[in-house]
Amino acid sequence: MVTLEALREEMTKRLAVDKLLHCVEVRADTVDEALQDAAVQLDTKTVNLQYEVLEKGNEGILGFGKKPWFLKIYQDPSTIKEKTVLASDDLFASSSVEEEIVKRDADGLYYLRHFGSQIMLKVILPVGSGSPVDVKEILDEAQRPDTITLNESLIKKYAKNGTNGEYVSVGDYKHVQAGDCLVSVDISKDEMTATITVTSPAMSGAEVSAEQIVRCLKTQGVVAGFDEQKINEFVDNPVYNIPYQVAAAVLPVDGNDAYVVYNFETDPKKLRAKMSEDGTVDYKELNQIQNVVAGQALATKILPERGKGGKTIMGRYLEAKNGKDINVTLGANTHFDKDGVTIVADCDGEVMLINGKITVEPVKYLDAVNIKTGNITFLGSVVVKGSVDDGYNVKASGNIEINGSVGKCRIEADGDVTIRQGVFGKDECYIRAGKSLWAKFIQSSHVEVENNIIVNDSIMNSEVTAMKNIVLRGKKAQIIGGHLFATEEICAKNIGSPGGGTETVLNVGIDPRAKKQLEELQEAQAELIKELENLDLDIATLEQQAKIRRNLAQEKKDNLIKLKKRHDEITEQTSEYTKQIGKIQEHLRELKAVGKVKCEGNVYSGVKVYVRDVLDEVKVDTKSVTFYYDRSFIKRGEYEPPSLSQEELNGYSAN
Repeated sequence: MVTLEALREEMTKRLAVDKLLHCVEVRADTVDEALQDAAVQLDTKTVNLQYEVLEKGNEGILGFGKKPWFLKIYQDPSTIKEKTVLASDDLFASSSVEEEIVKRDADGLYYLRHFGSQIMLKVILPVGSGSPVDVKEILDEAQRPDTITLNESLIKKYAKNGTNGEYVSVGDYKHVQAGDCLVSVDISKDEMTATITVTSPAMSGAEVSAEQIVRCLKTQGVVAGFDEQKINEFVDNPVYNIPYQVAAAVLPVDGNDAYVVYNFETDPKKLRAKMSEDGTVDYKELNQIQNVVAGQALATKILPERGKGGKTIMGRYLEAKNGKDINVTLGANTHFDKDGVTIVADCDGEVMLINGKITVEPVKYLDAVNIKTGNITFLGSVVVKGSVDDGYNVKASGNIEINGSVGKCRIEADGDVTIRQGVFGKDECYIRAGKSLWAKFIQSSHVEVENNIIVNDSIMNSEVTAMKNIVLRGKKAQIIGGHLFATEEICAKNIGSPGGGTETVLNVGIDPRAKKQLEELQEAQAELIKELENLDLDIATLEQQAKIRRNLAQEKKDNLIKLKKRHDEITEQTSEYTKQIGKIQEHLRELKAVGKVKCEGNVYSGVKVYVRDVLDEVKVDTKSVTFYYDRSFIKRGEYEPPSLSQEELNGYSAN
């Protein structure tokens, strides 16, 4: 009869086990990857996991048709470490006890068997807070009518210390061979399995041992596939008169096919925008370009594996299939490394998978730069068919070519920059070129280039720096407002504006970057000298007070020490500034470039021209003139055409 108390106990046990069961659903390219992922999520080892296949995966061909495995992965409750709530004895009570489960408690076990003429004992020690085996129970079971001798001291010793999973002799009994177990072996026709059927022993008959089972199998020709675990389980808990499998063939393992492991995301749809520090998505950093550098490993071909042959229980060889190889076709600008399996980039650029081929594109083509593309950072050259919208940036290690216009943007290239429709900077545009810049016009912008700036129409209200030349060469070719620096020449058709309403300053014959650094150093040094003068006055005051009073308050003494320490720091810093200023001044004096400003048309009054730091302020409108340096003075001569060759000027041509 099933009582309510028995039902409660059973349900309490099931509840405890159910609460220990955990599972996760994981998608991954391989089963091993899925198990590793689940092991991290469940905080355990992969050997403690079991899984159920929900959707079978597929490697595809060169990445096409690839389908991930979808598994439901379970955790063994005996190995989990977690906080769990166990139900109390009363299943329906509201109270519960929370405890740390490290591993399942288990009572000690013992097995008493009769092998040959000996009484054999196997003791398994308890786990956790499980109960140990009862010595009295062992003795009661061992005391049979046919027992001859029994070593009680050994039994007590083994009950306490265990037998290390083995059977040990603890006594003798009167053995009657006629009552022994009988073992029959049945081998399947395909030689894949072997089972035994064992009859139960009579009184004083011997039970079957593991060695006896193995001997019977070998007698029938079984040479491989012995399942020691199942054999030992049968010996511990024999099942009589029922076939029991104890050997199975060693199945062949087919080799895995060759495949490619990519070091980049092959599916552009999986590329995600960057997260800002506050956790929100920055939609200007869409992260859609995967940049690589020359020599970078892009992918690795995993070679096919040889299959591992199997063996039937009778020793017949079972052949395994070797993995199939695949042909990896390389795209542009890639090659195999010396190892023959690593695919490497030939140049900087964007890595992509095009028609199954790994390709590196050194040039990025875009219709425009806007909210769809976000900011662009590219290891190579960038070509924009349209314009760059306000607020977006383009950075490239090569050249940048923009066929439209540029607004409040940041454009940076290690090579040349071409802007065919001009720059509307709105005082918030910054352009840097590692070589030269060509543009239709530049307006309200900050520009720095290492070589030349070639402009077709005008430069207006901008701060422009070129380490070589600034040349305006179109029909208008005018400079209105702003501050222009060039080491060699500034050439234009018209400079300034009628009436001089906008200040226009041109500076040639110097290294503009060095001059700017010089000005910053001189300004910083002047501030330090001013602070030093104040320190000298404060120190002198405190020292005078010390002489008069012969003693200073502790606070003033500490202050005097701080002032002197700061005095020494400033003295050392100003000395360092003096050395740096001297080096820059020497560099500026040694410049070979004399520097000229050339104007084919009008130079309007109010324009300030500096040649090697010597000022010539234009008081009256002047036509067709060249400003140049001669013996510490600026002189004006006849107009001279630009020194740049036609080839250098024609890097850009406006429509």
